Amino acid sequence: MEVRDLCKSYGKHLSVNHINFNIEKGHCTALLGPNGAGKTTTLRMLAGLLAPTSGGISFEGAEPGTDYRKQLGYLPQAPAFYGWMSGEEYVIFAAKLSGLRSGEAAAMAATALERVGLKEAARRRIAGYSGGMKQRLGLAQALVHRPRLLLLDEPVSALDPIGRREVMEMLREIREETTIIFSTHVLHDAEEICNNIILLNQGVIAEHGTLADLRLRYRIPVIRLRVEKQQEAIQWLQSLSAKSFVLEGQVSGVDAFFNVNDVGEARRVIVQEAASLGIPLLHFEAGSSTLEDLFMKVVGS
Repeated sequence: MEVRDLCKSYGKHLSVNHINFNIEKGHCTALLGPNGAGKTTTLRMLAGLLAPTSGGISFEGAEPGTDYRKQLGYLPQAPAFYGWMSGEEYVIFAAKLSGLRSGEAAAMAATALERVGLKEAARRRIAGYSGGMKQRLGLAQALVHRPRLLLLDEPVSALDPIGRREVMEMLREIREETTIIFSTHVLHDAEEICNNIILLNQGVIAEHGTLADLRLRYRIPVIRLRVEKQQEAIQWLQSLSAKSFVLEGQVSGVDAFFNVNDVGEARRVIVQEAASLGIPLLHFEAGSSTLEDLFMKVVGS
């Protein structure tokens, strides 16, 4: 998929502002960003559910504007269902909308429902499903016709920890056979299964690249500290921001985070000062910046 100069405005508000990116076949791409960044609007335009104000989307080299929706699977953040239908009826209905014949639709629906763990509940009315079951049902309807591109908007947001883990494992398997784009606030999910990251902020792409490239580009030595809640300890923590090895620091109560230019010197000085002053260190970590650090830096800028 190739996205060029894509915009969406609502009156004078520009929700998505001239964004450009490519999605490679067989890759899993995470669309990251805070609330209001334009993630859902972008996904809805990619899914063909929302017309762009300007710009174009090309799928597999076709001219922008060519209808490719039957080759997509889409799961919105809050999927809606017909409560009077059974799960099986709904997924068969979705399969037929994708162009499958009745016999094939029924067979594919049974496979999809089993894959998402709803085989035993397939003939129950959707009105009796829990929120997590409905999220699984939404994933089943997105997968039933074996799409070439799967678009997922916060796919694990309604699941409990066990369900979330099961769906993440499922996505790990699915990415071997289809291309995936999914939006999420959970950075760990992006790091766990994605090849590429698109970081949106206020409707523009703040960062875009492979996970490996972004880690390398933004890899900065960091020190993380936590002290006991004592006035002397907190004052000492605040004083560390003035050290020559600190490039950038953030102190919040008993916690501190420092980007440093020499992690060896920073470790030595901090540990020695804490020992000599009797500062009770509850946590000390020396490492490198993470995807979450990049996210906070870009969003906060």
